[in-house]
Amino acid sequence: MSNIEDCNSSRECLDLRREELEVLESIYPDFISNDISQGSIKFEIPVELGDVNQVLVKDAAHIGHPTSNVISLTLSLLPPLLVHVVLPETYPLQAPPKILSIRASHAWILDTSLLRDLIVEMWDTRAGEGVLCDMVEFIRSGAFLNELGMVKDRQSLLLQHNTPQLLAPLLTSFETSTRSREFSQNSYPCSICITSLKGSKCLQLSCKHIFCRCCLQDFWGLCITEGDVLRVGCPDPQCVKEGRQANEEEVARAVSEEAVARWRWLKEKSMIEKDPSISICPMVLCQKPVPKPHITDSEESGWHRLRTCASCSYSFCSFCKRTWHGPVAACPISAYETLVLDYLALPEESPGRKTIENRFGRSIVAKMVVAYQEEQAFKQWLANSSTPCPGCNVHIEKSLGCNHMVCSKCKQHFCYRCGSRLSATSPYQHFSIPGSRCFNKLFDYSSEEEDEWQPIEGFHAL
Repeated sequence: MSNIEDCNSSRECLDLRREELEVLESIYPDFISNDISQGSIKFEIPVELGDVNQVLVKDAAHIGHPTSNVISLTLSLLPPLLVHVVLPETYPLQAPPKILSIRASHAWILDTSLLRDLIVEMWDTRAGEGVLCDMVEFIRSGAFLNELGMVKDRQSLLLQHNTPQLLAPLLTSFETSTRSREFSQNSYPCSICITSLKGSKCLQLSCKHIFCRCCLQDFWGLCITEGDVLRVGCPDPQCVKEGRQANEEEVARAVSEEAVARWRWLKEKSMIEKDPSISICPMVLCQKPVPKPHITDSEESGWHRLRTCASCSYSFCSFCKRTWHGPVAACPISAYETLVLDYLALPEESPGRKTIENRFGRSIVAKMVVAYQEEQAFKQWLANSSTPCPGCNVHIEKSLGCNHMVCSKCKQHFCYRCGSRLSATSPYQHFSIPGSRCFNKLFDYSSEEEDEWQPIEGFHAL
């Protein structure tokens, strides 16, 4: 009698397994990676996160350390769990499914023993019912993450890993490739030509609008050719109203490399025209736009002149375009002389002056103008009131006396009138050459010197 009952029980278990496997193959055909007729099933089950989109990847060795680095990602899908299950002959009435192994692709779960226990417990609570479909859904929906205590505050998922800096890009790459593969397998109507095409011939923009590549190539290519870079964006009417522009990755997937290069150049040109504070990197092989840094120091500190090119890492002064000379050292007058002359040549309150003031700062331009004017006045004074030494070029002013001068710095003898070098042994021979401009001009006489003499009271009576 017991043999008959065992036989009936075995047949019933076999029938229940066949029914469950048929249902499993019909609902989750993509998750089964082998022939399941022999009762050994290998699952590859991707994990969907649902409402939890923030994934925090933390170093497992420093999980309790408050200052350990945490990498934050925004994901909706995680790499699959690889589950190998063997169904005993007495499953599902008398024995649970035997789980040979559970492991996660890229090892984003380090310990799966608790998940194994949860699946066995699932069979215990069903009183001999099949649990394979429930197990797959339990994993696919990400419900097991809550049971494992990996979801924090119902908002973020915490993953512990030995090398989080390596795991993070793998997770991002998996979701991107999976979404791209799913997109290419379906058909979508193009919003421009109203033609239904496969996803491999379409492009989905970041705003989720879908267009065929041909339409975008023609539309964006024409805009780039005509220089209308502001129209290179989503053609949807709502996005056009909002001024949504395409990013470089989207443009590169639709047009040629030459068009992308021109689009990038037009973007930089437009950015420079809109923001006068942007400087061009002075390196000949770079010439990239360099925006003004966000510095809270006042203009008096000098740090507002610092620019560092993100392309070649060259640090320079935005005024003189020379290598960064520090916030204290002033730029040479010659470095911004052209700028000051252009500024002074423009009428006051003109748009040209306002552009220069917006780019460098009104107070800074005013200081440059004052410094330039003082420099010019000083040069004029040097030219009128001093003579440079022909030996060391130091300017020397004569207060009184003869025109034979000896430089206190280099000891060079020279003529104060014409600046010529004089012989140290016979310096006065220069003033004795007939026909020269300094002949008999060892002393200069001027009316101002006569005015310096004042009559002494009572002197005429002597």
